[in-house]
Amino acid sequence: MKTLLFLICSLPYFVISQELVQFYSSDSLLITAHLYENDQSKPYLLLFHQAEYSKGEYKETAPRLMNLGYNCLAVDLRSGNQVNYIQNETAKEAKKRNLPTNYISAKKDIEAAIEYAYQKSKKPVVLLGSSYSASLALCVAKGNEKVKAVIAFSPGEYFQNELKVQNQLKNYDKPVLIACTQREYPYVTELAKYIPENLKTIFKPQEGQGEHGSKALWSNSPTSKEYWLSILMFFNKNNGKN
Repeated sequence: MKTLLFLICSLPYFVISQELVQFYSSDSLLITAHLYENDQSKPYLLLFHQAEYSKGEYKETAPRLMNLGYNCLAVDLRSGNQVNYIQNETAKEAKKRNLPTNYISAKKDIEAAIEYAYQKSKKPVVLLGSSYSASLALCVAKGNEKVKAVIAFSPGEYFQNELKVQNQLKNYDKPVLIACTQREYPYVTELAKYIPENLKTIFKPQEGQGEHGSKALWSNSPTSKEYWLSILMFFNKNNGKN
C-alpha cells in the first residue's frame, strides 16, 4: 500500500495527456471537460470543482488519480470561474445564453457527465466532488445505478431552501468517503448522520488543519499525503479498482 501511495503522490501531472471534450446537458448547455484516458474499457472517475473554480482544480491530481485504475473526467460546471490559469468554459457559455449559474443549476451538468462517461465504458462511475459539487454529487448518486461510489470533499448545506442535503442522504445506497478539515469534521458528521454506518467513511487529517475541498490533494497542502492515503484505503475497501 505504501508503494502505491508513493506512486500516486509522486506522479507528475504532465506525464499523461489530456483531451478537451464537450457534451450537452439536459437543457442543451454545452459542457466542457478535460478527459484523462488511457483505456476506454476502464471505468471513469468524474471530478467536479468547488465554487468559482474550473476543471483546472484537477490539473495536478487527475493524472495521479488514474493510478487507481480509472480514466478521469474533470468537468467545468456552470457555476464557476477559473483556477490554475484554466477558465471555466461551461460557465462562460451559460452566461452567454443567460442560463442560471447558481450552485444547484450545476446538478444538470453532473447528471450529463455521468451519462457521457457511462456510455464510454458501460461501467458505473465514481463521483468526486469539491465543496458545493460534493453535496450535489452525493444527492445525484443516490439511487443511480450508473454511480458506484462517491468521494465528497467538504460537502455542506450550500443551497439555502432549494435543497436540504441532509434529508437527501436518508436511506443512502452507495459507499461514501467524506473528507474534510478538522474544523469541518463536527459539521459534516452531522450532515451525514443518515448515511448507513457500513457505507460511510469520514476522514479528517491528524497532522494539520487540512484544506477545504479537493485542494487538500494538492502537493502544496501540508496534509495532502493523509488525504491521498484515505482515498487509497477507500478504494481498496470498496474494490474501487475493479
